[in-house]
Amino acid sequence: MHDMLVKLYELPDYSSLENELKDQGIIIRPALAAEKSIVVDWIRQRFDDGWASEGEVSFSFEPVRCFIALKDREILGFACYDVAYRNFFGPTAVDPPHRNRGIGKVLLWKSLTTMRAQGYAYAIIGGVGPAEYYTRVVGAELIKGSNPGIYRGILSHVPV
Repeated sequence: MHDMLVKLYELPDYSSLENELKDQGIIIRPALAAEKSIVVDWIRQRFDDGWASEGEVSFSFEPVRCFIALKDREILGFACYDVAYRNFFGPTAVDPPHRNRGIGKVLLWKSLTTMRAQGYAYAIIGGVGPAEYYTRVVGAELIKGSNPGIYRGILSHVPV
């Protein structure tokens, strides 16, 4: 999976989509330190240990480097940034029953606009799956020669 580069100074504005989600009762906000175990457990149960580990690291910063999407106190999705490496976005995911509603787009946008406010001009999306999605949503471009990128040789629970 390749890495992608995003120009943070050319991000589209998804504030109207965020407002539409609010009208549906879906709130996207930074996770709170007191929510660490709940958020990390949610990530681990639905996705994998690697993402849960990176989610856990996001809580070691102030402010927490993780946004969550909530409806009626239920987590629908998450997005981390500046966790695996400086200037990297991810991991991120929306629970499958809640996809295709714009939640992932707003989680991405909130993370990238936060990175822009912290002084970054560009962001790297590490090890992307849906490259077409990131190109369409934020104009991301593949970084040539970045496969397998930063996760080359990563340890896993796969038996040898």
